[in-house]
Amino acid sequence: MGATTMKTRNGARRLLCGLAATFALLAATEKSAEAQEILLTGPLAGAPAVRKLRLYREGRFEVAPAISFTLLDEYQRTILFGARLNYNFTDWLALGVWGGFGGVKIPTALSDEIQGVNERRGCRDGNGNITRLDTDCRLTAVNMGPDFKDQLGSLDWVAAPQVTAVPFRGKLALFQSIYVDTDLYFFLGPAFVGLSERKECDPGSGTDCSTPDAFKKESRVAIAPTFGLGFAFYVNKWNAVGFEWRGLPYSWNTGGFDTKGGGKDKEFPDNRISADDQQFRFNQMLTISYNLYFPQNYRVSE
Repeated sequence: MGATTMKTRNGARRLLCGLAATFALLAATEKSAEAQEILLTGPLAGAPAVRKLRLYREGRFEVAPAISFTLLDEYQRTILFGARLNYNFTDWLALGVWGGFGGVKIPTALSDEIQGVNERRGCRDGNGNITRLDTDCRLTAVNMGPDFKDQLGSLDWVAAPQVTAVPFRGKLALFQSIYVDTDLYFFLGPAFVGLSERKECDPGSGTDCSTPDAFKKESRVAIAPTFGLGFAFYVNKWNAVGFEWRGLPYSWNTGGFDTKGGGKDKEFPDNRISADDQQFRFNQMLTISYNLYFPQNYRVSE
């Protein structure tokens, strides 16, 4: 009997503990629900996240003169002068076009070194004609002209319609005393790229790829995607300074070399210059702009 009584008491205690835990959980849930209900029906219900926000972009045209610098170039750097034109439908979405003209082209140190070696080897005379028929000169006759810098591929111009999204807005603190309105934006679109590359030549069709004329260049237009991100730092109601990084991937022959077109899978030189020699490059550039917004007065949110 004693053992049975103890078991009964232990079972009752366990039952009471379980009921107490259940009631405590229900009470906590009810309090949470009441707190949520107060939050939804309180004085801040339906209020915007930010009041009196300066809408620098919404309903305004953006005209931004810009200068761009290519990055990580092998043989030649390019400085482009251009502009960005945008119409901002909202404070976070714009449609426009960016473009630039490659006005300044600067050969890299690698190009200078290659031309120095080319001159010391002395394979060509003053008119650019081959004067030596030894192995070294014959092996490079198709790839090295009289002046290496004259055969380099160059970026001449770019035009890119693009969509711009502005997901982040805020203030940037400088020295904990100067606060600048700033936004971070992303852009995406197709780009039309004007290039100058070494012209095609084929010994099989009667064109000698080692003569001086074979190292001249011709123009073409490449179509490629362009994308990137940037910052706009607002100076006043209608001016801002912009910095952006842009990716522009496409294939081109930057050095004017015969690199592919023959052998298995066309992965070996074939002693001619063609589209097979164009190699994929992830071209990049940095742009600095001064942004002007019209009309000059921005709108302020409620």
